[in-house]
Amino acid sequence: MRAVGPLGDDPLVHTCALTYASDMTLLDAVRIPVEPLWGPRGFDMASLDHAMWFHRPFRADEWFLYDQESPVATGGRGLARGRIYDRGGNLLVSVVQEGLFRRLGE
Repeated sequence: MRAVGPLGDDPLVHTCALTYASDMTLLDAVRIPVEPLWGPRGFDMASLDHAMWFHRPFRADEWFLYDQESPVATGGRGLARGRIYDRGGNLLVSVVQEGLFRRLGE
């Protein structure tokens, strides 16, 4: 994943872009494995919290890998963890997010 075009040289712009992008798909790591168990009605999800740790400088307009996993989903809540690596395999950012999940109509 990467920004569509050049973002300039301001490190804050790159941090903001990556922060925004990190929130777009992280709860899918919780949703996708449990969706078949919850049936065809679907559900709503909302972020309860989102934390990030920046380990190294980076450019959000260069390619990186966003590895995501969910260690637990229970009681209508799920935890997702993400790790963002550069092309050289260096860990740039660690991300953790907790989400609230509700079946539609409940």
